[in-house]
Amino acid sequence: MDPNASPTGKETDGSTGGNRRGLALFVIGSSQLMVVLDITIVNIALPHIQTSLGFSTESLSWVVSAYTLAFGGLLLLGGRTGDILGRKRVFICGVLLFGLASLLGGLARTEGQLLAARALQGVGGAIASPTSLALITTTFREGPARNRAFGVFAGVSAAGGATGLLLGGILVEWLDWRWVLFVNVPIAVVVAALATRVLHESERHPGHFDLAGALLSTVGMVSLVYGFIRAAQDGWRDPFTLASFGVAVLLLTLFVINERRSVQPITPLHMFADHNRAGTYGTMLFLACAIFGMFFFLTLFVQNVLGFSPLQAGLAFLPVSVIIAIAAGITARLLPTFGPKPFMVGGALSCTIGLGWLTRTGIDSTYVGSILGPMIFFGLGMGLQFVSLTVMALSNVAERESGAASGLLNTTQQVGGSLGLSVLVTVFGTASRNEVPAQVADFMATATPAQQIVFRRTGRLPDLWGDVVLTAGVTAAFVAATAFTLVGAAVALLAVQVRPSDLDRLKGHHTATAA
Repeated sequence: MDPNASPTGKETDGSTGGNRRGLALFVIGSSQLMVVLDITIVNIALPHIQTSLGFSTESLSWVVSAYTLAFGGLLLLGGRTGDILGRKRVFICGVLLFGLASLLGGLARTEGQLLAARALQGVGGAIASPTSLALITTTFREGPARNRAFGVFAGVSAAGGATGLLLGGILVEWLDWRWVLFVNVPIAVVVAALATRVLHESERHPGHFDLAGALLSTVGMVSLVYGFIRAAQDGWRDPFTLASFGVAVLLLTLFVINERRSVQPITPLHMFADHNRAGTYGTMLFLACAIFGMFFFLTLFVQNVLGFSPLQAGLAFLPVSVIIAIAAGITARLLPTFGPKPFMVGGALSCTIGLGWLTRTGIDSTYVGSILGPMIFFGLGMGLQFVSLTVMALSNVAERESGAASGLLNTTQQVGGSLGLSVLVTVFGTASRNEVPAQVADFMATATPAQQIVFRRTGRLPDLWGDVVLTAGVTAAFVAATAFTLVGAAVALLAVQVRPSDLDRLKGHHTATAA
């Protein structure tokens, strides 16, 4: 076979083939940027969404979780759909559905309408994202070319979060919070149109859809996340909290049973038999638990406590994007020499340092003195990890299962992010409630009679005391997030063992062990 031929058998050598592959990578990367960016572009608008539609602080997290739970819960089904029906056509359908849901979300007038649109966005993302990653394996041959493509994809995935915060700040500052959703519509149309011209259709594999598995996993995770958020609002003894956890345990247990018995499960459990891949998924899970919480709480802190405007808040996160892009590029070049493990462990430890630093954040903190340094360490860790995790998760996977493997990696990220955010919201809520009595006592001891009357009528503390309560909750959440990344580093250190044959494959040397 011609070594320059694509894995699909289409001729791609010469300048025309190279240009086509470049355009294909642009389309794939743009789609992934749109999907990942939407996880955080809404974050910067959260204070404005809260004011406009009347969310509480705890329920506000559902604006993020409605998207990520639908996204994560259906990613595996989306990956399987691409394998069975053809990745190109499924990719285009997912992108267009994402654009439609974004339009509906921008037009939302109530909490329920916005959350429904965010969930529908998650469905579109779950269809587009795993097929876009799998399309790389059918466009680029394993070796340096595919490593570079994965590097671009992973860099876009990692930087998309911080880029979303910057773009969101611009849109909210200059237009309105609804434009953080409207902006996806033209992007989706352009990506879908280009995809019809530059992407090759993949081989279709026979199979069936594990709808029971998708339903059990998604509803089970929604129930689990609801339990944590309910606990943050009403305590651990609340009957609905306990019932939510009970339903989650039941449904997730049934999910595992269903997957073990299904002929073609949505989650191929044999993927976890490879300890390197299992370690990769575990590392991604704990990293995602910290990432979502870091962006959520730090966005609230810089706007509500430091008083940043949306645009200033977006600019404040720009260093994260720059560091991620640099670190991802360096990692992609050095992977064939050192293997993924050093970058997985080192990246997790760098994130731990950044989050540990953020635990020292206080009411008198400044951006330069308390926020910038931690974000640099965190961005470095993300850039080191995302490329190595992506390559490791898809290493030594048969082409027919690349959609399932990529879907499982993305599922781990999204489900981990949703679950982690719900846990951190619970920590935040508990710490905030514990701080309130002390702040009420301090306020009442210094307040004028008129201020005391207003407080008794409304139950709301003035801004300074309210900021202290918010800061106490945010700091406690960062402590828990630090523990997540530390566990992730331990998983990467103990579970991942890179073999010489793995390095040969990264260098493009197709040995007898290569698939």
